[in-house]
This record gives sequence, structure tokens and C-alpha cells, in this order.
Amino acid sequence: MDLFDYMRETNREKEAPLAARLRPATLEEVVGQRHIIGRDKMLYRAIRADKLSSLILYGPPGTGKTTLARVIANTTKGEFTQINATVSGKKDMEGIVAHAKELQGMYGQRTILFVDEIHRFNKAQQDYLLPFVEDGTVILIGATTENPYFEVNGALLSRSVIFELKPLEQADIEELLERAVTDDVKGMGSFRAKLSKEARRFLADMADGDARAALNAVELAVLTTERSEDGFIHVTLPVAEECIQRRAVRYDKEGDNHYDTVSAFIKSMRGSDPDAAVYYLARMLNAGEDIKFIARRIMICASEDVGNADPQALVVAVAASQAVERIGMPEAQIILSQAVTYVASAPKSNAACSAVSAAMEAVKNTRVRTIPPHLKDAHYKGAAGLGHGTGYLYAHNFPHHYVKQQYLPDELVGSRFYEPTEMGAEKQIGEWLKTLRGEK
Repeated sequence: MDLFDYMRETNREKEAPLAARLRPATLEEVVGQRHIIGRDKMLYRAIRADKLSSLILYGPPGTGKTTLARVIANTTKGEFTQINATVSGKKDMEGIVAHAKELQGMYGQRTILFVDEIHRFNKAQQDYLLPFVEDGTVILIGATTENPYFEVNGALLSRSVIFELKPLEQADIEELLERAVTDDVKGMGSFRAKLSKEARRFLADMADGDARAALNAVELAVLTTERSEDGFIHVTLPVAEECIQRRAVRYDKEGDNHYDTVSAFIKSMRGSDPDAAVYYLARMLNAGEDIKFIARRIMICASEDVGNADPQALVVAVAASQAVERIGMPEAQIILSQAVTYVASAPKSNAACSAVSAAMEAVKNTRVRTIPPHLKDAHYKGAAGLGHGTGYLYAHNFPHHYVKQQYLPDELVGSRFYEPTEMGAEKQIGEWLKTLRGEK
């Protein structure tokens, strides 16, 4: 590194965003994530002993994945190399692997390769790393905001330990904010800023577990607030509110949080909790989720989880789906809310869903030779000569518009696929069927 490179690096560090400057260099400086780096935890002991195996760090933005990688870089005696999967390719990895082999062969030195956004690597790029991870040429540390079980090569996963990082607690973020305004070396202590207790709590709460969002907000507050007559920059609650006007909701329409939110939404409707269901609806709407997608999920739930316990639920869901397409946002949120709260509050039955699942199994597993002849189409020429339709009893010609006759194929006679529950309208359906069958 020449003098100009050194000056560029020095200036880059000084001018980096507060969140980057404040990253801890040692384990003791790390805030939060006690469940994986507490003093008695395996990852803490492995980092301190410099005995890491390949691992995947998985969690939402701003929870400390890159921070942990930097701590490992400062702790290990091995060669630490960092790349970002969004801008790096196979050629970059080939150079890293070649250098790692040289270090291993000549000096017995390990190479730790940190791949940020590892889920951005395609299958071929991930496959390239596999043999070098397996033979110990490189120790891989992958960081991802996406579920690694969906996005990372299964062979790489089997050779790595997965650690899930969780959103930081509010107290953790408050500690970071206080450090940010008082630290003279890495933080903004030289600005002589004072962060009020109310502002600190507000920023920590609005950051919703994302340390980077909170630090970005307090940096903006300090840099844009005029110095008071007492010589200090006072970051008060109104100032904080100006700097972070919207809660940092973790939601990516193509990512893991999308699926988690949708899952919670559906399970809340199924679990008859309209309050939780409408909260997750609001969370999706706030993130810009497609209203047609939401409407489809409501229709599915209305049939799969409510079914005949309240047949009106599907009617409401379908009507809502048509209405939101015609009206659009923001009024569509009212229509979706009506459908969601109706479906969530309706009595539940999955008997119709279970019925078709059982029938599908019967179709796959039972060899049926033929449909009963009296049920076959008798309208085409020659059908009568084949016996098609002969002996069929027209239900409307009998009391209660019902007559007992065989409808299932011979191989499935006596099978029951639809078993009505005792819930809502389905109880009446069940009683009616028992009456028809002579079971009452």
C-alpha cells in the first residue's frame, strides 16, 4: 500500500456512515445476540479460541452479521478475506482459493472467507466453493437475510453451522445510540451532542430491532440540528421524530420476511384471531404487498379453513377479491379488512379440504375398473345398448329429493371422504346427511 492508498483508506474510514464506524472490533464490544455469543455459548468460545468451522449467519438487516464477521477478522490469526456476492463472481473466488492454497501449503495458515449476501450467489457459484470448504482450503462464513435452507446449497449447509441472529432488543439499541453520541473515537462525541431520554427511546422503538436504522437516524439528527446557545446539539423528541418518520418494518416481498408475514397472516385467520389477522394485513399493505395476492390468500383460507362451517365466507372473500381489483388502494384496505375479519371470526372446518385430500389418495392408490353403469352418460347413440344409464334413479322423483343408490365405484363402496364437523352450518349438513343415510 502506497501513501495515496493509505490516505484514501484513512479518509474512507473517517467519512464512513456512523453505523459502519461504530462496528465493534472485539466480542466484548458487541451488543445483543447473547443467545449465540454469550460467554457460555459455542460461537463465543470458537471465536475466542480461533477455532472456527464454516458457518452461516442468518438474520434481518441491522442485526450484526457483518459486525460478527469483522470481530472474527480482528480475532483470527488466519487470513481474512471479505467479498460481497452481489458484485463478486467465480473469477474473484478462483483468486482467493489460489491464494488460500499458497498460504496453506507454504505457511500452514488458514483462510477465512466471508461472503456477504451469500444467497445472491447462483447454484454454480456456490457449487464452486464446495470442494474447498470440504477439504479445509477455506473456512466459509456466509451472511444472508434470507432463509439459508431455501437459498443456500444443501451441500454447503451440511458442512456449516447455522446461527440465527435476532432483531436487537430496544435496550440494546438504546445502548448503541448512547455510545454513538458519546464515543469520541468512532462515534460523534466531538460534536458535543446530547440525546434526550425520550428521543433515545423513540428512535430505539421505531428502529424495530434494526441497529443500522437507529444509528442512521441519530447521525442525521446530529448533523442537521443547529447548536444551541449552551454550545451543545440537543437531539430532542421532535428532532428524532423528524429524522425517522416511519417505523423500519422488516419486509421484503421476495424474501424470508414476506413468507413469515404471510404465514402469520393465514395462521391468524385460521386460528380465529381477527386482531392478529388484521395486524398482519396492515403490515403487508404498509410494505406495498400486491392486494390481489392478499385477496387470493383470503379466498383460499375461506375455503380451506372455514369451508361449509360458514359457506358465506367464500362469498365474502370472492366479492372482496373482485372489489379490490376494481377500486384499488387506498380504499381497498377497507374491503380487505372486512374480508379478513369475517373469515377470521367465522366458525372453522377443514372437512372439505380433508375430503378432497382423501379422495385424491383414493384416486392414486385404488385401481377402479369402471364407473357404475347406471351413472354413465346415456344420451349418445348406442348408449342404451351398452347398458349406460340403465337403472338410474332420478333423485327428484323421490321424497326429500333423495333416493339411495350406488354412486361410488364398486371398489370404493362404503368409503367416506367428507366428514362434516359440528361447527356452524356444517353441523346441519352433517345431521341432514345422517338423516338421508338412515343413521338417525
